[in-house]
Amino acid sequence: MKIVIPDLVSNSYFPSIAAVELGFFKKEGLDVDLELIFPVDKCFQVMRDGGADFVGGSAHSILAAFPDWKGAKLLGALGQGMYWFLVMRADLNAKRGDVGVVKGKKIGAAPWVDFGLKRLLVDAGIDLQRDDVTIMPVPGMAGAGLSFGVNAARALEEGKIDGFWANGMGTEVAVQRKIGTVVLDVRRGDGPKQAFGYTFACLATTAALVEHSPETAAAAVRALVNTQKALKQDPSLAAKAAAKWFPEFETSLIAELIRRDGPFYDASISRGTVESMSKFGIDMGLSKQPAAYQDLVATQFSDLWKA
Repeated sequence: MKIVIPDLVSNSYFPSIAAVELGFFKKEGLDVDLELIFPVDKCFQVMRDGGADFVGGSAHSILAAFPDWKGAKLLGALGQGMYWFLVMRADLNAKRGDVGVVKGKKIGAAPWVDFGLKRLLVDAGIDLQRDDVTIMPVPGMAGAGLSFGVNAARALEEGKIDGFWANGMGTEVAVQRKIGTVVLDVRRGDGPKQAFGYTFACLATTAALVEHSPETAAAAVRALVNTQKALKQDPSLAAKAAAKWFPEFETSLIAELIRRDGPFYDASISRGTVESMSKFGIDMGLSKQPAAYQDLVATQFSDLWKA
């Protein structure tokens, strides 16, 4: 079997990596390979077309391949809440929470990830056109095997962008190298309150897999929950899981990032979570109708979320 994720040297979908590398899928009888496919919309398209069994990605991006949410199933949350950071060039001397610093600036963001930033800025009173805010792809992301956040930090350092909207790893690299300042960390209370619920990192599969192989889906949920539990109890396991995939510097950072993410490691998906994300999808023109909780979420496995 195969799980695909859109960002590899990152903490965003790390439970997916750890479930493979620490053997939690295998303990549940699943032989799962991991593959990086960028950007996230392609992950869901590959799964839709039969090239993967699972996606670890941003839940709203299901709409890139499954119109109006139909045909996909959410097995669990890799983490709660929208998990990207707004980082600006250090020489701008931006203050934490000062969304206005984006005015007249170029902000790098990945496809489909950018929707979260665009909606956040609107909810914060920023008009992209009036305030001359450019949200753009990060230069250099066409190359295979690159990590978005780490590459965004590099582009920031080279002056190709004024800021980026990306994962915690890219953020930490920028902060450690003193090239960037964190302006918004939505999961920890920055920005408009409703932004937390725009999306979340999910473990997704197809409705067909759940229907035809429910035991496989259940095994994947158990693997996710056990992975989250292990990482919360011992974040140092993250370095072991990352060793095969991460460069040395990023490997040295991952355990601390996972320790910080621990409070958000909860596989449950509530009705409120789906309602908030569904509204976001409609507001951004990604969907014409709200998601039906029972149709989108594999609720038959909900008892496993807290197991």
